[in-house]
Amino acid sequence: MQPSQNQYGVCENLRKLEITGVSCRDVYAKRINPRVKSGRFMKILPDYEHMEYRDVYTCLLHRYRHILGLWQPDIGPYGGLLNVVVDGLFIIGWMYLPPHDPHVDDPMRFKPLFRVHLMERKSATVECMYGHRGPHNGHIQIVKKDEFSTKCNQTDHHRMSGGRQEEFRTWLREEWGRTLEDIFHEHMQELILMKFIYTSQYDNCLTYRRIYLPPSHPDDLIKPGLFKGTYGSHGLEIVMLSFHGRRARGTKITGDPNIPAGQQTVEVDLRHRIHLPDVETLGNFNELSRIVLEVREQLRQEQQQQEGGHEAGELQPGPAQPRGELLARGPDGASAGDGAAAVAQQPAPSGEGQPFVLPVGVSSRNEDYPRACRMCFYGTGLIAGHGFTSPERTPGVFILFDEDRFGFIWLELKSFSLYSRVQATFRNADAPSPQAFDEMLKNIQSLTS
Repeated sequence: MQPSQNQYGVCENLRKLEITGVSCRDVYAKRINPRVKSGRFMKILPDYEHMEYRDVYTCLLHRYRHILGLWQPDIGPYGGLLNVVVDGLFIIGWMYLPPHDPHVDDPMRFKPLFRVHLMERKSATVECMYGHRGPHNGHIQIVKKDEFSTKCNQTDHHRMSGGRQEEFRTWLREEWGRTLEDIFHEHMQELILMKFIYTSQYDNCLTYRRIYLPPSHPDDLIKPGLFKGTYGSHGLEIVMLSFHGRRARGTKITGDPNIPAGQQTVEVDLRHRIHLPDVETLGNFNELSRIVLEVREQLRQEQQQQEGGHEAGELQPGPAQPRGELLARGPDGASAGDGAAAVAQQPAPSGEGQPFVLPVGVSSRNEDYPRACRMCFYGTGLIAGHGFTSPERTPGVFILFDEDRFGFIWLELKSFSLYSRVQATFRNADAPSPQAFDEMLKNIQSLTS
């Protein structure tokens, strides 16, 4: 059967493809090959005039088809986000990084980690792009359909003439956009140094596990997807917001030594809205805490009643369920469409679209948060000691600002996290089914549990 050429975004006329891909190739030449000094395009690849589409498909596209998509590297608690795409006659793995802390609304940064292309008609070449000395020899091993690994065969290309100190300073400028002297908080300095030591030891020899973007439903509160969030001294991290019936979940795609990548950082109960007081009263942390703890106590009582009802139900039939409870149930016991739909059934509160301020005493990495919100819900946030010790879900407030931003107030920490949607487009990243997405979430969480 003739393969679908549109599947990978290439066409049969490779000469035409090469001409139209000059602007894209120009970027590679300037950013990746330091020998290119001229501002105009300089051809650094072999001549593809006699290359046939069958060779491209057989030796490149078909052979490496299983690595296309969205991946999370296994870098201990830190994780990451990699998108592998076909770009012209290349397959390129782009690592996506959050913007510099605390500029959560800035666009994502990205850099190439590896690329695969045809240097000869019958053989694909894998090149490691890590470091600052240009492409060099690498290797890709496809472990199974949803897992692969990369290896650099010339790690000396990652070293700098100034030794580890120069490598650290360069990494710090790229990762944080500043020098160590600019970071006055001693604990933050320790965390940054720890991350550099831990992550640099991998030398781009990594194992990747497939992840999917969350499926969308018309009843969702907002469109699910990836968000950049502030996490105190840990800086910005990437969180995946997904909806599961009556609950919304934020799963870490990148993490830190306290709450590692793969863990569920926040969970939102969409059945329990929180009606914030006026701005003057909201500034009092004790008042907000009282409101939230009342909702927590209400939830505790509801759970006890449900447990008691289940025990009684073993002896006699229970009361007739409301109409909304008769819908088909999902994996977590929630009905398929009762998330935001249940929210919509509640009367619109007078505070919808109300002004918003953080209570006095609540710390925030970014003071440029929205000063108006649409609605708020009771939620819990996961906190733990270093090394993910003694994890505990603690009460908090989920604040929906608009379609692309939300926040979370961690009551116990007296801290505020602001999240902004990742606007980048990721190819080959949709889940084949809701069940496949749920299974993926369980898998990445089990790796760090």
